[in-house]
Amino acid sequence: MEQSLGREQERSAIFFDIDGTLVTEGTHILPPSAKEAIARTRACGNLTFINTGRTYFNVDDYLKELGFDGYLCGCGTQIFYGGKELFASKITNERSREIVLLLRECEIAAFFEESQNVFFDPMSPVTCKELMDLRAAFGGKSVVDLGESNWNTFHFDKFLVFPTTRSDMRRFRREIDQDFCYVDRGFCGEMIQKGYSKATAIQFIRDLLDIPLERCYAIGDSNNDLAMLEYVPHGIAMGNSVKDILPYCEYQTADILEDGIYKALEHYGLLG
Repeated sequence: MEQSLGREQERSAIFFDIDGTLVTEGTHILPPSAKEAIARTRACGNLTFINTGRTYFNVDDYLKELGFDGYLCGCGTQIFYGGKELFASKITNERSREIVLLLRECEIAAFFEESQNVFFDPMSPVTCKELMDLRAAFGGKSVVDLGESNWNTFHFDKFLVFPTTRSDMRRFRREIDQDFCYVDRGFCGEMIQKGYSKATAIQFIRDLLDIPLERCYAIGDSNNDLAMLEYVPHGIAMGNSVKDILPYCEYQTADILEDGIYKALEHYGLLG
């Protein structure tokens, strides 16, 4: 752990999910009011962090231009602060290969994420529309097919699975649950390394900057935000949130396109 960089008692730290929170799902619209809110709270001296399931390469430039103090990525497996990567938990190449082979045998479509690339498996015996739509959404951005040239070198930090009626999920879960947590995202399952979450990422930043827990706020909308919403005393659900997270939140704001981010920060007096 890095040595503490100095107590930040007078500052609050605000942790934002991306999809469904800062930007709309699928269409990726960032409301002007959210940009204004982030600029205003930073001008007050508050710290702002992205806290996302996305890995770092997949945090869009237009979000980075908002001036966040740090990026907590891959559900706690990658932490960037002050322009530097301070922490990364990487799955070994050997274990990555084992997982790909297991997915093939269990007939489960998947894609695999690390800090600079996303990998697809052209040898998978199954595919699905959701997976192909995601690949198209990435465009040419760091999309890599697994093959002979990278089989003995690739690795990933987390992955998404897309079960179908053909999939042997019982075997897959039996062989994977010792190392990964399964988060049901509805259209897919998000596989996160055990021992890491959006909450452990906040803990890392708190330890680094000596930020009191009572000055921490988290804003999210889906099940993979649950860990951070439970961890902080000020968990905020978007108006468009899944209902499962509401019991764990202190406050529910408006939908994204109804100025939800701005209204949340205004509600807590974080805009000055």
